[in-house]
Amino acid sequence: MSDQNNDVSNTRAGAVDERTIYELSIPGRRGCEMPPCDVPETEFPQALLRDESGLPEVSELDVVRHFVRLSQRNFGVDTGFYPLGSCTMKYNPKICEASARLEGFTGTHPLQPEHTVQGNLELMFKLQQWLQEIGGFAAVSLQPTAGAQGELTALLMMRAYFRDRGETGRTQVLIPDSAHGTNPASTTMAGFEALEIPSDEHGNVDLAALRAACDDSVAGLMLTNPNTLGLFEAQLEEVIACVHGCGGLVYGDGANMNALTGIACPGALGVDLMHFNLHKTFGTPHGGGGPGSGPLGASAALADYLPGPVVQRVAGDEGDGTSYALFSPARSIGRMSTYFGSFGVFVRAYAYILHHGAEGLRANAEHAVLNANYLRSRLRDVLPLPFERTCMHEFVLEGRIEGSDVRALDISKRLLDFGIHPPITYFPLIVPEALMIEPTETESKQTLDNFVEVMEVIAREAGNNPELLHAAPHNTVVGRLDEVRAARQLKLSESS
Repeated sequence: MSDQNNDVSNTRAGAVDERTIYELSIPGRRGCEMPPCDVPETEFPQALLRDESGLPEVSELDVVRHFVRLSQRNFGVDTGFYPLGSCTMKYNPKICEASARLEGFTGTHPLQPEHTVQGNLELMFKLQQWLQEIGGFAAVSLQPTAGAQGELTALLMMRAYFRDRGETGRTQVLIPDSAHGTNPASTTMAGFEALEIPSDEHGNVDLAALRAACDDSVAGLMLTNPNTLGLFEAQLEEVIACVHGCGGLVYGDGANMNALTGIACPGALGVDLMHFNLHKTFGTPHGGGGPGSGPLGASAALADYLPGPVVQRVAGDEGDGTSYALFSPARSIGRMSTYFGSFGVFVRAYAYILHHGAEGLRANAEHAVLNANYLRSRLRDVLPLPFERTCMHEFVLEGRIEGSDVRALDISKRLLDFGIHPPITYFPLIVPEALMIEPTETESKQTLDNFVEVMEVIAREAGNNPELLHAAPHNTVVGRLDEVRAARQLKLSESS
């Protein structure tokens, strides 16, 4: 790749008409016409009205241009390479979106009688079964609506389990320093104390430190595997045996299942509880605040504590055949979400699994690992690689250039000028200037090669013209922001 892409002119993309929709507002303009009213008209409750709503009054054309312009500013996996480590920002098949929009699904309501939504319940039941098989668990609840809520749910189940056993002294949860960043917060919210366990020189959980921490105060271990370094826990059996040996439980953070699906069953390896990220691994767009779904798998000993309701198959009345019904497990910790979870995400996951089948899911994981190792091998001479090991679905580099003051943030900002979304930056915290890169299975070799070439260009720039990187990005709609100021002085609306 030549350096011709290094045009740093001040012209910003999409700067044709930067007036906001509020600046275009003129009293009396309307962007739509309502159809004739087909019900008796009534006065709108005055208590619900505000004298100054502040809403813009614009034409339909202004509205269309406003939202199209905003959409063109967004970066998504449908517009460019998105190697956002840990988040698994892979292409989501459009057939999953089409399935979720089928009228038979979108036209139902959660308060309908069960006999009128048997198709919905059958889909949920089969998805529960498929996730049980994929994860190697005795039961699954679809209730949690995010990965972090799946974590919290698992910890609440641990607390209820030990309370019923009279083991109220188990107050500590062990969290490796290579675990996901939400784990400590979930631990605190569940009423436990978090105790960090360091990694060893190979990126594994330090077994000596783990053994020293395991006693009768331990409720469990929150294990991310593969961890946030992109490495499979080489001593997994010893880690699980150590925690079980002191009477604790092992929670598996399933956010990285894109590397294991169809290859390894965490439940069969001894994991007691694990959430699945349907919005990472199974075909729902990830990002923008949702939609999310974090179903939770449980071992036989913990299945009765799962949040409900879950779906079970029941024998119908004579001649009616099989039907499906909602029920709450015997010792359920209760609901974790309104109604029955993120049903639209269930449909997408169902379509994704049905389309790929067992062989396809395994192939996806294998290709995700292959793509990550291809990038790792090609970039190891461009930026420092802290762990010389075969990685899983992602890997971590150090975003620094010998002899240059360029940092990981500068590299990430410069990538935007080449139409590539930056990797996760400065996480995991145990790697200085960390860049966590996850290519996923959906990217071609050509895309990966282009990414390598861009990184090589940026590495040369870091040595020859570091100021170019310090001031990046140059060709985006918005230039480099003062991120501290942006966080402290929030602008919560376009009109403020």
